[in-house]
Amino acid sequence: MTTWSDWMVGVFKLRHPHVYGIDDVGQMLFGRIGAEVFSVAFSLYFIFVGGSAILSISIAFNALSSHAICTAIFVAIAAIITFIISSIQTLGRISWLAWVGTACIIVAVFTVTIAVGIQGHPPAVNGIIIPSDYHLFNNPSFSDAVSATANIVFAYGGTSGFFNIVSEMREPHLYPRALAICQTVVTLAYIVVGIVVYYYCGSHVASPALGSAGPIVKKVSYGIALPGLIMSSVVLLHLPAKHIFMRLLRGSPHLTSHTPTHWIAWLGSTFTVSAIAYIIASGIPVFDSLVSLTGALLGTFLTFQPMGCMWLYDNWTVGPEERTLRWRFMVGWNSSSSGVWSCAGN
Repeated sequence: MTTWSDWMVGVFKLRHPHVYGIDDVGQMLFGRIGAEVFSVAFSLYFIFVGGSAILSISIAFNALSSHAICTAIFVAIAAIITFIISSIQTLGRISWLAWVGTACIIVAVFTVTIAVGIQGHPPAVNGIIIPSDYHLFNNPSFSDAVSATANIVFAYGGTSGFFNIVSEMREPHLYPRALAICQTVVTLAYIVVGIVVYYYCGSHVASPALGSAGPIVKKVSYGIALPGLIMSSVVLLHLPAKHIFMRLLRGSPHLTSHTPTHWIAWLGSTFTVSAIAYIIASGIPVFDSLVSLTGALLGTFLTFQPMGCMWLYDNWTVGPEERTLRWRFMVGWNSSSSGVWSCAGN
């Protein structure tokens, strides 16, 4: 479903070149109110995700320092670092850092995966080895099942940010190819890492999973992943900051001129989103709870519903004689899936 939604972003962008962000989609589909609702939802979603990234950085600091100081201080330090770097307007000049960060996270994740496989069991507690209690099939409660589903939505939930990506591609028609590579690599990584770590750790998987192979590997993996965690928080908070900045100065000469108003608006945007993300990370200091809340609260709304509406917007005008069985099936699928996710969200 997320792959189809991501693909629909590219299709819609090529058909409507003036669309730059999810708020433009809201304007086309539902008018001024839709634009505002989608704009607020987009900003809040990425601020929440940025908050989870800041929390991850604080967890890394805790792991590397053996809890040398209060977690709240580490959260504040992570927020300050994120604010400073995300305030660089031309992140394209340091885009190589994003590649370095991505490589660091991949190496860290597979380091833990290999270590867990070699260890063969969850990390010992007080010197006692606990056997893995994995289950091929389980009987979770409805809330547990929805929470797990929300985590998956969160993992694939960057769909609304893909508008910015396809809008800045030199050759937008190559977007489907890039999307296919992205989804394939990400899905394979999720499957391999998820299966191996869960098989050997069961319900004792740490959150985040980098702490699942014992204290030594935990320090090593977080040390490797730290640059990637920092760059993740920077990119995640740069997006809503830029979105708010563009909304504030759209149509104004200050948008492209480096005037005092320009810098006040920009730094005010980055500070505001960083401050809100800090408050979220401090208020919900449990990583998996924050991830579940974010996925359930805004992930489904921005990842599935708008893309179904976009497809209907482009195809609803098809004449009755052209409404094939396939067309009717697609309409039914969109309606059904939207209803299911709305029900789960409620």
